[in-house]
Amino acid sequence: MSAELFLEIGTEEIPAGFIPRALADIERLLCKELEAARITYGAVRTFATPRRLAISLADVAKEQQRQELELTGPPARIAFDADGKPTKAAEGFARTNGVSVDELQTIETEKGEYLFLSKVIEGGESAEQMPEILAQVVSKIQFKKSMRWKDLDVRFARPVHWLVALFDGEVVPFSFGDLQSGSLSRGHRFMAPQEFSVTGADDYIEKAEAQHVIPQIEKRRQMISEQLETLAKELGGKINPDDELLEEVSFLVETPQALAGSIEERFLQLPPELLITSMREHQRYFTLIDDNSKLLPHFITIANTLAKDPKVVIAGNERVLRARLSDAMFFWEEDQKQKLEARLEPLKKVVYQAKLGTSFEKIERFTVLASGLAEQLSAADLELTKRASLLAKCDLETGMVYEFPELQGVMGREYAKIEGEDPRVATAIFEHYLPTQAGGELPSDHVGAFVSLADKIDSICGCFSVGLIPTGTADPYALRRAAIGILAIILDRGYAISIPELVEKSVALLEAKRQRPAEEIVADVVEFIRLRLVNMLTSQDYPADVVDSVLSAAFTEPVDAVERVKALAALKGREDFEPLSVAFKRVGNIIKGGLDQPVDTDLFEADCEKELFAQLQQVETKVAELVAGRDYPAALETIAGLRAPVDAFFDGVMVMAEDQAVKNNRLALLTSIAGLFKGIADFSRIA
Repeated sequence: MSAELFLEIGTEEIPAGFIPRALADIERLLCKELEAARITYGAVRTFATPRRLAISLADVAKEQQRQELELTGPPARIAFDADGKPTKAAEGFARTNGVSVDELQTIETEKGEYLFLSKVIEGGESAEQMPEILAQVVSKIQFKKSMRWKDLDVRFARPVHWLVALFDGEVVPFSFGDLQSGSLSRGHRFMAPQEFSVTGADDYIEKAEAQHVIPQIEKRRQMISEQLETLAKELGGKINPDDELLEEVSFLVETPQALAGSIEERFLQLPPELLITSMREHQRYFTLIDDNSKLLPHFITIANTLAKDPKVVIAGNERVLRARLSDAMFFWEEDQKQKLEARLEPLKKVVYQAKLGTSFEKIERFTVLASGLAEQLSAADLELTKRASLLAKCDLETGMVYEFPELQGVMGREYAKIEGEDPRVATAIFEHYLPTQAGGELPSDHVGAFVSLADKIDSICGCFSVGLIPTGTADPYALRRAAIGILAIILDRGYAISIPELVEKSVALLEAKRQRPAEEIVADVVEFIRLRLVNMLTSQDYPADVVDSVLSAAFTEPVDAVERVKALAALKGREDFEPLSVAFKRVGNIIKGGLDQPVDTDLFEADCEKELFAQLQQVETKVAELVAGRDYPAALETIAGLRAPVDAFFDGVMVMAEDQAVKNNRLALLTSIAGLFKGIADFSRIA
């Protein structure tokens, strides 16, 4: 026998960003509690609007599962004294499990005789467990920020106003704060604020929609998408794609109504990113573009009520937008009265980080690093790189970026264009912030890439130098993102950059700031970046042991490391890889640290030793040439050809011979074999 379990938490408006995490929390917590109570369940559905979080579980068992337990207790020698009387250990084991000592048995195990208890726990009615389960779930939901209200000793994202809790159509009684659960939900705050009774999820959906509430998230999102598309076509354009805004807006409304407004033509001279940011970030407006991706003078807002007179609502939104864009126009005009370069001087007074100095000092450091990268990789771009580095942070001192911080880089690019800077310099000012997220857009040009790499490595090395190192999930300076960005740029552009050398240069520039030994900082930063590459490659479905094997053997140039991972992953995909792996792992396991001495052919006692040494001499030079040319697939294929003589060697002789000289000679031979893999992979780490 089974039934539906339904829970709804009615609140004041919860911030849109809190809702997805809260829904996941509710589902996780409720399922965990049911499983702990031995109550089975079926399909799970979740619902949410700004004013409600709800969940429905189908096919919830009406009775707990019967449980048969077999419990092992303390050793018999500890459970009973010399006279055979139970000790506190035996009594404690019995008491913990709700039985008497007489009911305990002893069993013989590999470790000796132990106390044993076979116990059956009968299942009770699920309904009896529900009040405590639901009370636990509601009280444990986590939010980024929560609040108290009245004088209650409970916390939630926003004050809770009603609770619906039903099992098999009957109310599950529990309390939260001063609220008692019941069967009454509420409609739209403005259009249908009255209560309505609920018997289950399907009944809830039907009645909620009748009260102007669309509780199904996907349906509400689809309604918004369709309304946006319809209005955009009517206005001769299409919606500027913005999945994040669509997601956010879908959690801001209970019944959506799309309304279109106009943007005054005079504001279209502003950079498109500025217009989009003003409308998106501050008003949650969708923008429209034509077939050439040019911004149109219209916006669409999603209202939370079905307006009686849409023109009044649209006029209000246009008035608010006009005021905001008028401010933007003022900053746009004022900022142009001063050159970007003139803003360098004020940056000498802007603190980048208390322990690392000013933004101007940071610019000085990463200009040196970016220039070095340009000299190494594209000398023709050196002067442009220096110029872009110098101007990269200047827009931080503009009125526009002060008002709209998210436009840093964008405004620097636009002002640089107006001032007649080289287009590549202007682009680099914007692109040096890229990528802004994992998998995000990357710099399109050497100049932007060099400045971006330099800025990011300075941030990482600077923070590590003064002890600001990420711990657990805490990463306030976004250093993990910076490291991933560095790797993404290097791999995208195929740069032959040595991470240890770049880090050493950066740490050297921080000599006056660092609070730790330089060698320690360099080692920590290189390992930090190496681990980011490990995560990147394993997330791309390269075998974890292959990635670990390669990046443990050597990590200098990321591009080189990825080529080695690809080559070893391909080799591991061969049918004969397992015996090959076993053979070379055996080599590594026997030599351990290795024995660095010449191989003496006069000490060979068996033909298999002579044959292995001869084969080694044939491939050694070839492998060295292939590795030097970074032809790792061919190098590994060549080394793999040694498998047969290696197997014959192990079958034919005992490495650890009684004669010390013979033993050392054989270890030296195997050390030479292992040396073929040096800088490619550590075979001992292959699973």
